[in-house]
Amino acid sequence: MKAGFVLPGADPRTQLRRAVAAEEAGWDAVFIWEGAYHLASWCQLAAMAQATSSIALGTMLTPLPWRRPWELAAQAATVDQLSGGRVILTVGLGAVETGRAVASDPLDKRIRAELLDEGLAVMEALWSGEITHAGTHYQLAMSPEPTRTLRPVQ
Repeated sequence: MKAGFVLPGADPRTQLRRAVAAEEAGWDAVFIWEGAYHLASWCQLAAMAQATSSIALGTMLTPLPWRRPWELAAQAATVDQLSGGRVILTVGLGAVETGRAVASDPLDKRIRAELLDEGLAVMEALWSGEITHAGTHYQLAMSPEPTRTLRPVQ
């Protein structure tokens, strides 16, 4: 069995020290919260990837319907490459009651579920080298060059 630890909110330097301490204490993974108007979680995870060597890293959780899937795909792949394949990507619908949803974000659960499913499909396609997607919510056609380096390690 493996054990992970959800780091309580703090400034990035404190989070970094906590991740290093968690690794030194033998934890298998650390997770940080991805809030609406908080410091960028994937930037913090990138720093943690450089300061640690074995602990898995992830968010608790990333609300994919409120993110652009191609940006999250790039962020997760970047941290995964920096960490040598230690990213755990957790995604979900997002909780409206947390205050994350703003006027431009979808609130309806069915729409958020559609965005989650299609967003995951976009991310998987990009990671496998696909450069086009024509779905209900997302349409994209990318140059093949970025997708060559976008692949995660794992």
